[in-house]
Amino acid sequence: MPRWLHPGAWWLWALGLATAASRTTNPLLLLLIVAVTGWVVSQRKSDAPWARSYAVFLRLALLVIGIRVLFSVVFGIATGTHVIFTLPQVPVPAWAAGVRVGGPVTVEQVLLAVYFGLGLAAIMICIGAANSLASPSRLLKSVPPALYEVGVAVVVAMTFAPQLVADVARVRSARRLRGRPDRGARALAGSVMPVLEGALERAVDLAAAMDSRGYGRTAGVPRRIRITSGALLLLGLLGMCLGVYGLLDVGTPGTLALPMLSAGAAAAVVGLLLAGRRGARTRYRPDPWALPEWLVIIAGVVPATVLIVVSVQDPFSLLGQSSPLAWPSLPLVPAAAILCGLLPGLVAPRPPGITAPQRVQALDDPRPKVGIGT
Repeated sequence: MPRWLHPGAWWLWALGLATAASRTTNPLLLLLIVAVTGWVVSQRKSDAPWARSYAVFLRLALLVIGIRVLFSVVFGIATGTHVIFTLPQVPVPAWAAGVRVGGPVTVEQVLLAVYFGLGLAAIMICIGAANSLASPSRLLKSVPPALYEVGVAVVVAMTFAPQLVADVARVRSARRLRGRPDRGARALAGSVMPVLEGALERAVDLAAAMDSRGYGRTAGVPRRIRITSGALLLLGLLGMCLGVYGLLDVGTPGTLALPMLSAGAAAAVVGLLLAGRRGARTRYRPDPWALPEWLVIIAGVVPATVLIVVSVQDPFSLLGQSSPLAWPSLPLVPAAAILCGLLPGLVAPRPPGITAPQRVQALDDPRPKVGIGT
C-alpha cells in the first residue's frame, strides 16, 4: 500500500552513498552513484513541491565542477606533458612560493580537477536526493525530543532550497500566464520581490503555527540530569565527529575511527534519552519503522562499508588515473556495492498521491475527464 517512508531511512541511505562517493575519485564509480540516486528519485519521488529540488542540485553540481576546473586552470600547478593552451602568467611575490597564476594548462591537470569536482558534485547530488525523497515536516516530527529545538532550525534551513524552487516555478508560471517573459535579466528582476514576499509570508505562518502549538514548552527535570545529559551529548557529538572524520580520511586507520565513532554514538544515545525527559510534547500518529526502512538503510550502508574497506586495503583501485592518461577501470566489487543502492527503488513503498510517471500518463490521456460540476 502507498505510504510515506520514514524520512530518517531516506537520509541514512543518501548519507551512505555520499560516504561512498567521498572515498573515491574514480569517475565511473561517481557517475554510477549519480545514476543510482537519479533512478531511485525518479521511481519514488512524490508530487510535493519539495520533491523538485533534485534537478536544482544537479545544476549546482555541474556548477561546482566548472568552478573546480576554473580554479585549477587559473591557479593550479601544471602536471603532465599534454599542454592544451598557455595563459599569461602573473608573477607572484616570494612569500607566495608554490602559488601559480596563469601559465601552461595540461590535459592531466584539467582531468584531475574534473575528478575531484565530480566527487564533491556526487556528494551534493546525494544530499539533493534525500531532500527530494524525505518530507521535511515528517523529518521534524521524527526528531528526538532532546533535539527538537535544533531540529526545527535544521529542518527550516533544509526546506529553504525546495521552497525557493517552488516559489520560482510559481512566479515563472504566473509571468507566462500574463504574457510576460520568464527568462532573462528582466524576468529575474521582476521575480525577486514575489519570491521574497512568499518567503516572508511562509516565515510568518511558520512562527504563528509554532506559537499556537506551544513550541518551547519543557517539563521540569532535576539539575543533575540536565548537566549529565549535556555532558554526554557534547562528548558523544565530539566522538562521532572525530570518528566520521577518521572514516572519511583515507590516511586515518580504521582501528582508531570505528571505536571512536561507536563510543561517541553510545554516549550520544544515552544523552538523548536523558535529555528527552525535558520534552513535554506528544506525537500524533508517528511514522512506522518496518521492513522497507531497514532495507533502505542496508542499501546505503553496504556501499559505504565496502568502499571504506576497499579504500583501506587497496586505495589505488578507487583513484581516477590522470597521469599518465588512461581510461579509468571499473572495480567490480565497489560497483556491485553501489548498485545495491538501487534497492530502495524496488522495495520502498510508493508515496501517497500522484507520482511523476502517473502524472505524465494522466496528461497524455486523451479521454475527457468527467466529474462533479462538469
